[in-house]
Amino acid sequence: MRTLDKEIFDCKVKGNFRLKGIRSTNPVAVGDNVKISLQPDGNTALIEEIVDRKNYVIRKASNLSKQSHIIAANVDIAMLVVTVAHPETSTTFIDRFLASAEAYRIPVTLVFNKIDLLNDEETHYLDAVINLYENIGYSCLKCSAQTGHGIEEGIGNSPSLRELLKDKVTLLSGNSGVGKSTLLNRLIPDAKAKTSEISSAHDTGQHTTTFSQMFDLPEGGNIIDTPGIKGFGTFDMERSEVSHYFREIFEIGRDCKYGDCTHTKEPGCAVLKALEEHYISQSRYQSYLSMLDDKDETKYRQGY
Repeated sequence: MRTLDKEIFDCKVKGNFRLKGIRSTNPVAVGDNVKISLQPDGNTALIEEIVDRKNYVIRKASNLSKQSHIIAANVDIAMLVVTVAHPETSTTFIDRFLASAEAYRIPVTLVFNKIDLLNDEETHYLDAVINLYENIGYSCLKCSAQTGHGIEEGIGNSPSLRELLKDKVTLLSGNSGVGKSTLLNRLIPDAKAKTSEISSAHDTGQHTTTFSQMFDLPEGGNIIDTPGIKGFGTFDMERSEVSHYFREIFEIGRDCKYGDCTHTKEPGCAVLKALEEHYISQSRYQSYLSMLDDKDETKYRQGY
């Protein structure tokens, strides 16, 4: 743990923490603000209290289906690194991440990495995906962590990635293989994050980050690097709430005939009408249906 004076102490949690009904495998998460008491040896401390979080990001614990794992807390922005090829990040994964971020009230910027590797057809698809998410209201940036393009200087009218991150606590996330570690090393050379080659057989990445870790940005701010993740379920989310976290579905759904409309088969459903008239994309609607049906917490979709 690091203090405001940038002193580092090994800490233990005092007693058993109960965090307002959250059954978590890790009561203290990266990004938490805590109150400590220094121990007589001068090198260790006890965590006495966790200051109320403004937000947090949570997922199902790996081996305990009824518990959660808090990935990070007190985040200003979530930066989801995605690639349209080498490997391809599915729109289902993107939509699940966006819905989760909406639920936890965390703004998201989609960062499309590896633009230097794309052919003409892949570049055309990239522009279509960016157009989809920008029309919904999400910020999108293009970059190449390998060449630095889009990181120090923005592309087109977009700000540079470094400009976006300045003085913010940023959650860095994405599937394995999208170049998170390479991007982190470009932004913070001292991070020395481990990178790996993409599998040529499956065009997928290998996990190189095994736990969340916070790094200081040279220009101010912090990045919380998280392990590569394959997907999100509807953990900690009620079925009736899912539509609230798809911005365009929630907005158009206000005009549905019934207040409890699930937007699946009800008469007078404004969402189904908008889908038919192409005001809602088919991919977004399918992602919504997959989360709506995802009542089983073990039923996760892969992001590859």
